[in-house]
Amino acid sequence: MRIARFVHPGAAVSASPAGVLWGTVEGPPGADLAALTVAGIDGHPFGPLTFTGDRWALADVRLLSPILPSKVVAVGKNYADHVKEMAGGSAPAALTEHPLIFLKPSTSVIGTGDSIRLPPDSVRVDYEAELAVVIGRPARDVTREQAMSHVLGYTAANDVTARDQQRADGQFTRGKGHDSFCPIGPWIETVLDPSDLRVRASVNGELRQDGRTSQMIHDVATLIAFMSAVMTLLPGDVILTGTPAGVGPIVAGDTVTVEIEGIGALTNPVVNK
Repeated sequence: MRIARFVHPGAAVSASPAGVLWGTVEGPPGADLAALTVAGIDGHPFGPLTFTGDRWALADVRLLSPILPSKVVAVGKNYADHVKEMAGGSAPAALTEHPLIFLKPSTSVIGTGDSIRLPPDSVRVDYEAELAVVIGRPARDVTREQAMSHVLGYTAANDVTARDQQRADGQFTRGKGHDSFCPIGPWIETVLDPSDLRVRASVNGELRQDGRTSQMIHDVATLIAFMSAVMTLLPGDVILTGTPAGVGPIVAGDTVTVEIEGIGALTNPVVNK
C-alpha cells in the first residue's frame, strides 16, 4: 500500500480544515503517474484505515512530504564504498562497530517537487540518495527481532549535505540541518522487503549513484534496535539508512532525482536561497 499526504483544491474543507489530506495511491506499481489515483483516508494512517469514498487523479493533487516527523534520525558511514569515497578512495574503509547516528531537524523535511535551497554561506552542497524508514508505533529498547514490527513503511530520501560546513565543523548538525535539506517521498510504501533494494540518484537525468541496500553495514532492524536504545522512536519518525558511493555536488538549476526500487522517484529542483 502506498500512503500519500497531499493537498487538493477541490477537497471539502470539513475533511481537513488545513487542506492537508491523507490517501492511498492506487494503480499498478511502475505505472505512469497519469494512470494513478488517490483514495482519501479519514484521519491518519497510524491504525486501521477508513476511506472517505473520495478519489482524485494523482495528477490533480499536489504531493507533500509523506510525513512530518518529530525527528529524523540519520546514519553515517553505513556503506563501505561511501566510507572509502569520503576517505579519498585510496584508504581502506574504516567501518564502525556501531551505527554512527545524527539528527536532522523536522524543518529540513520537504516533499517531492519542492525546492532544495542552497545556503549562501556554503560552496559545496551534495546529494545523498537513501532508503528512509517510517516508524509506525512507538519503539523504545526494542530488540532486533522486534524491530520490524514497529515499521509503518518506507520512502525515498535525499540527505542533502553542505559538505564544506560538515568538514569545517567536524560534526553534522549545521551541514545537514538547513531548511529543505531532507527531501522525502513521493509516498510511503508499506509492503516492502528493505533487504536488497536498488538505490539510485540522478542529476539532470545523469545517473550518479547506483547501489543496493544489501550493501549496508547495519541493516534496518539493527538500526531501529540501536536507535531505540538511545531515544524513543515515535510514530511518523523517519530513519535515513545511509548512502552508497557516488555522492557529489549540486548547483542552482540542477534537478535531483532519488529512486528506490519498489517505491518510486523523489525529484527536487535546486535553487539559491
